[in-house]
Amino acid sequence: MEFECIIYEKRESIAVITLNRPRVLNAMNRQFWLDMERALADARDDDGVRVLIITGAGRAFSSGADLKDSRGRSLEAYRDYLIRLQEISRQIIRYPKPTIAAVNGFALGSGYELALACDIRIAAEGATFGSPEARVSSSVTGGAMRLLQDLVGAGKARELLFTCDYIDGNEAERIGLVNRVVPSERLMEEALATAGKIAANSLLSIQLIKKGLNMAGEVSLEALMDYEVEACLATVSSPGRAGKLSEFADRKK
Repeated sequence: MEFECIIYEKRESIAVITLNRPRVLNAMNRQFWLDMERALADARDDDGVRVLIITGAGRAFSSGADLKDSRGRSLEAYRDYLIRLQEISRQIIRYPKPTIAAVNGFALGSGYELALACDIRIAAEGATFGSPEARVSSSVTGGAMRLLQDLVGAGKARELLFTCDYIDGNEAERIGLVNRVVPSERLMEEALATAGKIAANSLLSIQLIKKGLNMAGEVSLEALMDYEVEACLATVSSPGRAGKLSEFADRKK
């Protein structure tokens, strides 16, 4: 598959999307989102892919929206662009396979929001996170109004979004924005190792657990617990159940 704004590769059971506009710090234009949508669909439909990693080439994960791309855009065209962006963001948030953001360098604006949409965030020590939207008379997208609060709490989310302050990887780890911080040279090694641990588990189990986690903020506890029963029954009756039990028993010997 040919792409203009990303590099897409598969490493055994792990797919890797690398944002690849390093000259503009991986700023996101319309073509980027089209490329991203195609790669997401391919990884989703490939039964051999069990985990997806998203990272950036060069000095940035992504510096956010490409303002040159939006210059001169009509309000109606801007609406169409934002609706498409939101749809692809929904696809990432609800992606049926686990997603990991390996955040190198700047993760700003839409780049920050892309990292928030992933299930797990691993950051390089030199990473920088921030939402500068209010500074330039814009607003956040990608579900960030909820996703950020879920991770760091309502008060801290408001502080970050209202002040437009940037934070480094260590502060992001301290407040729970990222799962962990590692030296820059070990970022992909750590992301691949985490993906490998996940890929070794039942994909069906992970998919059903992830669906339930996404449901948790939207349905009642009673409805969620009813779903948990059905998810458990679906996994224990799956063809791969016996093999996983044997593997687990062998590890305990």
